Amino acid sequence: MQERAGTGSTSRTARQLAVLCLVRWAWDRQAVQPHIDAAIHASALSSQDRQLSVMLVQGVLRQMQHLDRIIAGFSRFPPARMKPLTLMALRVGVYQLLFLDRVPDSAAVNESVRVLREERQPRWLVNFANGVLRAIARNRENLPGPEEPDTQGSPVLNHPEWLVRRWQAVYGDETTVRICRANNHEPVLTLRVNTLRTTAMELAGKLKSCGCEVRPGRYAPDSLVLVRMSGPLSDLPGYAEGLFHVQDEAAQLVTLLLSPLLAEQRYLDACAGLGGKTCHLGQLLSEGTELLAVEPSAYRFCLLGQNLQRLRLADRVVPFHGRLEEFVATGPGQFSRILLDAPCSGTGVIGRHPDIRWNRKPEDLPAYQRQQRALLELARPLLAPGGVLLYATCSLEPEENQDLVKAFLREHPEFSVTDCREFLPPAAGELVDASGYFCPTPARGLDGFFAARLHRAC
Repeated sequence: MQERAGTGSTSRTARQLAVLCLVRWAWDRQAVQPHIDAAIHASALSSQDRQLSVMLVQGVLRQMQHLDRIIAGFSRFPPARMKPLTLMALRVGVYQLLFLDRVPDSAAVNESVRVLREERQPRWLVNFANGVLRAIARNRENLPGPEEPDTQGSPVLNHPEWLVRRWQAVYGDETTVRICRANNHEPVLTLRVNTLRTTAMELAGKLKSCGCEVRPGRYAPDSLVLVRMSGPLSDLPGYAEGLFHVQDEAAQLVTLLLSPLLAEQRYLDACAGLGGKTCHLGQLLSEGTELLAVEPSAYRFCLLGQNLQRLRLADRVVPFHGRLEEFVATGPGQFSRILLDAPCSGTGVIGRHPDIRWNRKPEDLPAYQRQQRALLELARPLLAPGGVLLYATCSLEPEENQDLVKAFLREHPEFSVTDCREFLPPAAGELVDASGYFCPTPARGLDGFFAARLHRAC
């Protein structure tokens, strides 16, 4: 049976490209975004069809176990025995039937079957997939919903069992279910207002005039939540002018933990990434305050520069393209504030990156921990006495967070934890635990994060 499907044709539809993108992801089980970029964003599809295709990819990844439960009820072959192309075509078809009310059943079925036909699959397999999808469509009203338990009474959480067990041990059964349920829904789109160029009220007015439904964020002072919008993000009023940046409230609050932000001090973002927190710092710091940003990835460094340009912040940040150890070797001196938003497993942002849940393995965590500890040790001597080193991840795993910080403090008694609650808006105090760590989870409607505010004695 032929399985290695290509993605090069410019005539492929949104649904076909979604299937083929998922097949490529199934082959390598790495990040799905490069496949989305290559197969969907680089295609000749209209903007609306690209949105649909990405929605299908992410929707299947969010609801995979539920989709397989439905498929198994109508197939003589269990999903685990199916080849990736067959299974992904069925998953994309079933996702449309169950979750996209505006997609006609005929389109959901026919386009999924068409993928198999155009990939030269055997006639019997094409007919098999057609029969399964049509049977599901006919019986849709009698099917269990995504949050209904299975036949043994257990919830279908759409997460690997090893990850669910870990979270149950840390958070308990009820919160774990809430985290998983949140991850299975498309997250809200949150904006951080660029207060150097506009106000929240002015930006909200512009967005509402274009039909967007907007509300203030619950925790972060400069946040706006888009409850409803249509079209690509770049078409929103104020995007090209740099009036806002897309950033979850939890990530916005992390930056505030570097407070008080004082003029004539030196600041370092040691792992800048795409620059969300870098840009937030650039927005909050007084003009002329020195802010350096380190990023080793050429791809992310390019996007960092683009974000700084769009937000009109390029003159406030000095970017450094290289690894943190290369930056240290330049003899940069010491900084009064350092943000170390370390590379991590990303289990706190599974809602935004649904493939993470399927890509990660338990044995990945020690490797992340070693990398994080090495970065902490590199950043430590760069911090001036009396300064603050803010260690942060978007992980929910203790090995990358509390355990790592405790080990660091044991070896470096000149550092101590200061309570994050003191540096956040009052409403955000509920996101800080008894040890003073900032640790929101998706159960609260935010991205999962961890942050520890490490103060160095004078």
